[in-house]
Amino acid sequence: MVVVYEGTTIAAISSAPGEAGIGIVRLSGRASLEIAGRVFRARRGGSVADFKTHTVHYGHIYDADAGRVVDEALVVVMKAPRSYTREDVVEFHCHGGMVALQSVLELVLREGATLAEPGEFTKRAFLNGRLDLAQAEAVIDLIRAKTGTSLEAAVGQLQGKLSQRVRHLRQELLGILAEVEGTIDFPEEIMDSGGVSRIGLVVEEVKGEVEKLLEGAETGRIIRQGLRTVIAGKPNVGKSSLLNALLRENRAIVTNVPGTTRDVIEEYLNVRGVPVVIVDTAGICNAADTVERIGVERTRRELRAADLVLVVVDDSRGLEAEDREVLEAARGRRVMVLVNKVDLGAGRVQGEEIRAVLGEVPILRISARENRGIDALEDAIVEMVYGGRVVVPASALVTNIRHQQALFEAKKHLQDVLAGIEEGVPVDLLTIDLKGAWERLGEITGETVGEDIIDEIFSRFCLGK
Repeated sequence: MVVVYEGTTIAAISSAPGEAGIGIVRLSGRASLEIAGRVFRARRGGSVADFKTHTVHYGHIYDADAGRVVDEALVVVMKAPRSYTREDVVEFHCHGGMVALQSVLELVLREGATLAEPGEFTKRAFLNGRLDLAQAEAVIDLIRAKTGTSLEAAVGQLQGKLSQRVRHLRQELLGILAEVEGTIDFPEEIMDSGGVSRIGLVVEEVKGEVEKLLEGAETGRIIRQGLRTVIAGKPNVGKSSLLNALLRENRAIVTNVPGTTRDVIEEYLNVRGVPVVIVDTAGICNAADTVERIGVERTRRELRAADLVLVVVDDSRGLEAEDREVLEAARGRRVMVLVNKVDLGAGRVQGEEIRAVLGEVPILRISARENRGIDALEDAIVEMVYGGRVVVPASALVTNIRHQQALFEAKKHLQDVLAGIEEGVPVDLLTIDLKGAWERLGEITGETVGEDIIDEIFSRFCLGK
């Protein structure tokens, strides 16, 4: 076992801020048991250092300097290496008020612990070999999961399903590198034995596996981050009514007065396991005042950042100049057009008019006020995200842009190897791209990643995790 920061014991509040029934203060490091022993008095007596690992003890947290009890608590002891960080870990399960938790934290800091940095507990788990980097990143995804699907995807990565596939591919490349470098002084031997053909077959196989991982990467990103979906349209076409229909609650103000929405309203929505960040925007129009102009500019900015744009048009009024302006603004994005207010029975918007501007895009006829067509819209969103593929989130699913980029770069190196073989490049030169692919794949699990990237990743974690 590797012990990281040998002289440092860290502490932090590991439960969420605010009032709760229970709150947790966590310590990790070589002095955890000693510090806990100085502040905790077990009801049945005994020293914390002598408690068996993975046991829970009832007692009181005591401030000896002040001569008072700070809180009634349970202490959980997890001795190295059988702990989250593979160091000695102690957790105080206290009452969940912030004053009580802060008092306990200040007490253990005064006794010699150091305040943990964001993500430092998980960083120690990574550096001590309990988790690889992909698994460590899955911890924060697990905490932030918004749907059962995103939770399942994070659990699959935490269990090492992606890491196992990546390590297998790296092992395949390592075998080729060993073969090539073993005959580097006698290149004719690998040529005579059909070694180049063998290299090509293995590289082709590895490239195919990398491509399979990349196929699901966009779906994985959406499952992890959410599908950023912007509702756009001219004023008073029913954008806010659509938001309310999707949320099944009256989140936005709905009136007959145009321009009611002047700012961006953002909500999370679970569409059959797909996390959706739904954004209601101000109507695109020739703004009459400064506030409205700011709202329209924000709408245009949201359109540029959207994964999906839901353009809403009013079936009772037909396609007007402002509608065409919205359609033009959405060009180049992934778009669905929603012909709203079909309950009024006018039927004035024709699909040909819309396709003349946007080409072939999904067009759905809905009534946001009467919740007609909402199920069909949700079906279309799910179909778009999964693209007709059956995706099992618990399998090796790429959900992280960093992983996706590493796979793209590994694929490029593998393509260069295959091109080199086709062109008859000397075998020893192939090792440059073989090593490049091997290293890029290693960045996913953290085996070939720089310290600056590691620090940046863990800085995004919450304090206490």
